[in-house]
Amino acid sequence: MTLYLPRTTTAQIVEELAAERRSVGGGAMNLVLTLVIVTDEADHYDAVQAATEAGREHPSRVIALILRDPDTEPAIDAEIRRPGTSGPGETLLLRLYGPLAEHADSVVTPLLVPDSPVVAWWPGVGPANPVADPVGRLANRRITDSHRAADPVADLVERVRHYHPGDTDLSWTRTTPWRSLLASTMDQPCSWITGVEVAAEAHLPSADLLAAWLARQLEVPARRRVSTGPGITEAVLYTEDGPITISRKDGRVATLHRPGRPAQTVALSRRRTAEYLAEELRRLDSDEMYEAAAKAMVERLSEAEVPS
Repeated sequence: MTLYLPRTTTAQIVEELAAERRSVGGGAMNLVLTLVIVTDEADHYDAVQAATEAGREHPSRVIALILRDPDTEPAIDAEIRRPGTSGPGETLLLRLYGPLAEHADSVVTPLLVPDSPVVAWWPGVGPANPVADPVGRLANRRITDSHRAADPVADLVERVRHYHPGDTDLSWTRTTPWRSLLASTMDQPCSWITGVEVAAEAHLPSADLLAAWLARQLEVPARRRVSTGPGITEAVLYTEDGPITISRKDGRVATLHRPGRPAQTVALSRRRTAEYLAEELRRLDSDEMYEAAAKAMVERLSEAEVPS
């Protein structure tokens, strides 16, 4: 069931949520976090759908702040979807008009699940400094997606320069299957690794992050090569016995080549946004590995820009 509250107030929304909790016997106590989505009209459907799927693993109250015309009179149009309608928790769609978009924290605060973590997610172009954003200040974790920016690499670099514990970006989450496969590959005996190379389509920050992670973990030089995609297409570990290559041309299946051994086929599918989001919601503390890799990426790119 969905309840529509046009031109409403936060007090009225809180009252309706309390009435709903009483009718189901305090359902909000089963929620583990509040997920706040900051989006626009064009992106909100896909974002809420992804949050709904992730909510099956992480029961949460989803609050989608849909920012509308900033030049109109301040107003809130609310849509409340009861638990079970689109997920295990309530889903609130709040359309904010006028200057309310700049004070979204005052709208969100009364609606947070008490005594539980808050996660903020910008599925579109996010702020350069998420912790300075009104909604970001409320959150334990702040998830952005530089992939949506006009210049994804520059967008992530600028955000990393403002890094604060709790920040993360889905460009890092996209590297998880590659990192897992590379780590398991390096668990097997091999000769000394002398360098690494990552190939991917142009302007893909995930590839730069993966290259920086490999260079930092292995303490070897890393090179980034442009391919036709989709996404990351190849990772190469150069060893004294020859290259170890993981190649994925179709975005679904990878082939692992090791010196002196037959090729192996490995599942390495590109995932959906809901899966990236669910992965990030599994941890609500700071991601130190992301911080280290992101800062190493910025350092590598800065060095590459310095003329010789």
